[in-house]
Amino acid sequence: MAVQLGRRVLWTSLRLPAAGRAAGSLSARDRAAALQCSRLSLVTRGYSSEHKDDLRVRYLDGEDSGIVVVGINRPKAKNAISKNLVKLMLDAVEDIKKNNRVRSVIVCSLVPGIFCAGADLKERAKMHPSEVGPFVTKARALITELGNLPVPTIAAMDGAALGGGLEMALACDIRVSSQTATMGLVEARLAIIPGAGGTQRLPRVIGVSLAKELIFSARVVDGTEACRLGLVSHAVEQNHSGDAAYLRALDLAREINPQGPIAIRMAKLAINQGIEVDLSTGLAIEEACYAQVIPTKDRLEGLAAFREKRRPHYKGE
Repeated sequence: MAVQLGRRVLWTSLRLPAAGRAAGSLSARDRAAALQCSRLSLVTRGYSSEHKDDLRVRYLDGEDSGIVVVGINRPKAKNAISKNLVKLMLDAVEDIKKNNRVRSVIVCSLVPGIFCAGADLKERAKMHPSEVGPFVTKARALITELGNLPVPTIAAMDGAALGGGLEMALACDIRVSSQTATMGLVEARLAIIPGAGGTQRLPRVIGVSLAKELIFSARVVDGTEACRLGLVSHAVEQNHSGDAAYLRALDLAREINPQGPIAIRMAKLAINQGIEVDLSTGLAIEEACYAQVIPTKDRLEGLAAFREKRRPHYKGE
């Protein structure tokens, strides 16, 4: 019974995207260029010219091919989540989902000292009450889609991540912050609750009791404390350029890049689906995911590379 249920959960969730567009351009390990905000450029889409720079997406190349950097860029609004930003991010996530050349995604900020301040309250104040619910639903859908990407996602928080900004980071597989970055689910200060997954994802990350404490008190913690709580995996000392968390995230993506891409996707699926069910069903999900890697060319390439004592060259096939 558990095996059947496990397989049903797996096949419901399994998505192996078709080949997408080719990678963009950025020198392989040009760290100096990475320190500049201009490292990210807009992926060509039908964005309105007025707000097209709210989000900049870059597909890296060379040895970094397969890494996608999604940079939020709303300096005047502290990267607050607006209708336009939600639309741009949904489009970007959809593009990434369809591209089987993508191996990892970094979500970061191009605005110094801020990751994302949460909802755009100035825009929210102008909304009719009937508009608020649908907007929150769409924002929640965005963060859910981000969490459902089949490849590893890394949130790089070099500044404040509040409310919906932290919820966005919680939807990522790995979170990295600077030691001085601040973060918290502060919605209770506005007499509302986290509405984009915070009440569900935070307890899964740090435990129920601690999550309740942070949400009930609307407490803000710094990166060092967040690392102690398990909210982030790494808290790094900030550098003069203000992008230490981004650079650490890039290092992590580079660690992931050489691994078998289908295996990474199946491992993520097995973990994400298995953690929501009982152990017996989870083991069945793992078995079904393992079955997906057995017939791949990559698995044979891994065995050949081991036998020949060379580095494997995986193609995601």
